[in-house]
Amino acid sequence: MSSSLFDAGSTGSGPDAADWRVRAAWLSAELNRHNHAYYVLDNPSIPDAEYDRLFRELQALEQTHPELNTPDSPTQRVGAAPLPQFDQVRHSIPMLSLGNGFDDSDIVEFDRRVREGLDTHADTEIEYATELKFDGLAINLRYEDGVLVQAATRGDGTTGENVTSNIRTVRAIPLRLHAERPPKVLDVRGEVLMYKADFAKLNERQRDAELKEFANPRNAAAGSLRQLDSRITAQRTLRFFAYGIGALDGAEMPPSHSALLDWFSQLGLPVCKERATVKGAAGLLEFFREIGGKRAQLPYEIDGVVYKVNRLVQQQTLGFVSRAPRFALAHKFPAEEATTQVLGIEVQVGRTGAITPVARLAPVFVGGVTVTNATLHNEDEVRRKDIQIGDTVIVRRAGDVIPEVVAYVPEQRPATAQPFAMPTECPICGSPIVKLEDEAIARCSGGWVKCAAQRKGGLQHFASRRAMDIEGLGDQLIEQLVDRHIIATAADLYKLGVLKLAALDRMADKSAQNVVAALEKSKSTTLGRFIYALGIRHVGEATAKELASHFGTLDALLQASEEQLLEVADIGPVVARSLLAFFADPLNLELLEQLRAAGVHWPENSPAAGKSTFLSGKTFVLTGTLPTLTRDEAAAMIDAAGGKVAGSVSKKTSYVVAGAEAGSKLTKAEELNIPILDENGLRHLLESEHE
Repeated sequence: MSSSLFDAGSTGSGPDAADWRVRAAWLSAELNRHNHAYYVLDNPSIPDAEYDRLFRELQALEQTHPELNTPDSPTQRVGAAPLPQFDQVRHSIPMLSLGNGFDDSDIVEFDRRVREGLDTHADTEIEYATELKFDGLAINLRYEDGVLVQAATRGDGTTGENVTSNIRTVRAIPLRLHAERPPKVLDVRGEVLMYKADFAKLNERQRDAELKEFANPRNAAAGSLRQLDSRITAQRTLRFFAYGIGALDGAEMPPSHSALLDWFSQLGLPVCKERATVKGAAGLLEFFREIGGKRAQLPYEIDGVVYKVNRLVQQQTLGFVSRAPRFALAHKFPAEEATTQVLGIEVQVGRTGAITPVARLAPVFVGGVTVTNATLHNEDEVRRKDIQIGDTVIVRRAGDVIPEVVAYVPEQRPATAQPFAMPTECPICGSPIVKLEDEAIARCSGGWVKCAAQRKGGLQHFASRRAMDIEGLGDQLIEQLVDRHIIATAADLYKLGVLKLAALDRMADKSAQNVVAALEKSKSTTLGRFIYALGIRHVGEATAKELASHFGTLDALLQASEEQLLEVADIGPVVARSLLAFFADPLNLELLEQLRAAGVHWPENSPAAGKSTFLSGKTFVLTGTLPTLTRDEAAAMIDAAGGKVAGSVSKKTSYVVAGAEAGSKLTKAEELNIPILDENGLRHLLESEHE
């Protein structure tokens, strides 16, 4: 390997046996240390790709020099020792891990070994079951006579941790199997994980409570399941997918892995729908590429796919090697974490003046792109992670998420490393940077008037699709308008003409005419959109709609007291004070008058008239693509009738409106027996208001 100190296959004048032993001992110690950090401390010390590289190097050494293959080698066991705080559970059948494949040739070679192991003809295509490789925590669930009696982590593969009390809090896992005659004993193998949305909510709660945030959903799931107090676990939303079997007594084993998962589903066990049966290496690679294309849109993290010979009798024929089955393989995606060096730390200024430290990195390829910058969130986060200029750091990128620095590598910190110092003045306008006692984020005090960065960000927000929806007024055009001092406020946008716009870079007469037309069209809006477009701190799209609905007119909102603002649903003291401060600023009041004078308008109602309450108290969830309505249009119709649109399905959901390619929300609605409407059904329901 190019990055290794040794070439395990070299001969002649290369290193002697003592050198091989030193290298193998070092690799074993490193892998054991990283195993402990990952499995026991839930605090990964290196990226997965680096761990895999070290593991494969040790494997290669042991294959070339069998005398180095000792019983305590990391290649001979799975995971790490269980935590001592929990009772230990010995698995009746060991929970082995899988071998890994990283490129197409590895998969073709796996298929060849399977065919040879089954002594089949070279042209025979083996049937495989394909599924996802979840990034969570492996669990064995033991059911006796259909009742969940024990749950244990994988541990070292032979002995795991008893986490039964915590598993009982995972609502996805049935406490009793759905079967009239359940097996006498059934060990279900699967993965406990946390969805991305639930992970984001958990870290938001951690920040609000000034507690340590979790590095990723896998760590969050592992940390939640390893709580000694199961009440803490119950407060965190964990999920589960079944994917394998251990002991079975009192029932006939299904003939194939795909049939096994179908049986699990019938028993009420969660089984991932992203699975298939395919033929041969070509089928395996096609599934891998299909899932790779969907990966960013999945609600949970995965780091690859898993292939298993489908027929169980063929699995038995193939058997096992020391640490993994011969009939299965994990095909891992390219690493989405990588190591690189911090060349510098600068700060960016957001539209609300938020000062965000950004690490300037030596270019590194991660998550499918070359990354040169990564967010450090805020000054406190830099201190907590102890990131310094010159450090070697782990960088993560998932899907379209902004790259972030996860941690630094302590043993690679240079003597010349320099701590980060938050500047005292805004790098854009020179205004003082201030940090309130109750906030983690420092801000530029210049505001729109002084700070061009805030001005640009505010104007970009004002023109965005969910705000004033000014088509064609993109970020680059706004930057030109601000940098050339053509506009200073949102009201100035409505003074733009074709000649002035056409004179800008990359703008022609037709493009300029389109922007002017879009500006004119945007003058007719809704009060909710207008409030949201103002960019008031803490006032998001939903809050803006609630304010518009409650007060009916802008003037009524301007005159509202703190007590009156607190009467609005979901508005607390922080939001109320932010609104009062915004409307107390003379510059903001002047902006409102200028916008109205420019012709920006919306339908206004007196608070007493309000809006229709026909669907008051009813909650809708939209999923899939409707034939003629956009989601925004459907949501507006529901809102106008007094209903509320939510983002997820729960027992409190009144209706699910489903269109083409509806996904998991429709499935959950069916499971909860929630009424499901198509577009025609929604229109009929809304029209019934007038009958």
